[in-house]
Amino acid sequence: MTLFENTERAFIHKSKSELYKTYLLFTIFSYPFFVRISGQLIVFLLKIGFPIKGLLKRTVFEQFCAGQQEKDSIKVVESLYNFKVKSYMHYASEGQKTSEGMEESLKKILETIKLSQNSEALPFTVFKSTALGPARLFEKQTEGVALSAEEQREWEQALARINRCCDYAQELNVRLLIDAEESWLQGAIDQIALTLMKKYNQDAQPLIYTTMQMYRNDRLPYLKMLIDEAKSANFQIGIKLVRGAYLEKENQRAIERGYPSPLCPTKEATDENFNQGLYLILNHLDHCELFLGSHSEDSTQRVVDWMKTHQIPANSPRIWFSQLYGMADFLSFNLADLGYQVVKYVPYGPLKEVIPYLIRRAEENSAVQGQSPRELTLIKRELKRRSEVKAVGK
Repeated sequence: MTLFENTERAFIHKSKSELYKTYLLFTIFSYPFFVRISGQLIVFLLKIGFPIKGLLKRTVFEQFCAGQQEKDSIKVVESLYNFKVKSYMHYASEGQKTSEGMEESLKKILETIKLSQNSEALPFTVFKSTALGPARLFEKQTEGVALSAEEQREWEQALARINRCCDYAQELNVRLLIDAEESWLQGAIDQIALTLMKKYNQDAQPLIYTTMQMYRNDRLPYLKMLIDEAKSANFQIGIKLVRGAYLEKENQRAIERGYPSPLCPTKEATDENFNQGLYLILNHLDHCELFLGSHSEDSTQRVVDWMKTHQIPANSPRIWFSQLYGMADFLSFNLADLGYQVVKYVPYGPLKEVIPYLIRRAEENSAVQGQSPRELTLIKRELKRRSEVKAVGK
């Protein structure tokens, strides 16, 4: 048995009926064409007002989201913490298009930071930049296109919202993750994150963390540059390392607009890029903190092995393991039980607002080498184990 195959420990938080429902969902996710068509159909049905919200709430929403309100999410956070699994909450509304929507997102982010104050169960919080400013302006800034006077005013408002989040996080001593987004927006986000890390990460413990999507073929050189910059200017960098969440969208846009895809050509190339970035961070822990956002057993095992080789304690404050709520519980709960620092990404928000997030999770699980086969195998094994235990107990 490998480190992550103790299914009793992995699913200790789920009842038998919850496991059956999860098994059914991951079985559906194992059919990519069905998932792709379903995602498009769901968006259409919601647009015309077809009554499917109840079905969505009882299925994918309950699997991947903690609730529609903060109070619902807190219950989930407390439940996870009972098993040594920490959390970071996120109001998962994306791509706001109005000032009112952006102000509401800001309000929710500040509330989440406040909830995380002095909470061992909530060591981090997170925001998406496009929840606080228009995506079209992030795109223009990334491309170096000049803004009009009105756009400059909107951009300054977006920066003010972002800085307000950081100031409040610093005031309450809550670590803040900046999510990665599409490549045509990310250049502006990278510049903002670097400026913020230089400003706020002067102490030994980073406050601001940026996110690296290593399926991009330019991220390893960028990561090396960032580490060199941190050493030169003497500040800390927090790195959330992920493979990437917009694969189909990135490749489709590259085809439509006639430019080379910014992504690694194969999954193997992505894995190699990811692992090189992983070791680069681990070998520079004097200036870096690793936040491993991965559902890969191989990558997780590499970090565990590296820590053992270098005699780094499991509860090191410089190395964190993170998985999404509703996914990869076999990693989360086994790692936490062994004393490693584990944090679940716990999104919440009104059902209609989180639909883009839910569709991405379903698509991610339906990938050929995605999460579903492994989840299905282990859930099936745990259901069998519980049946055998029940039979013996009769």
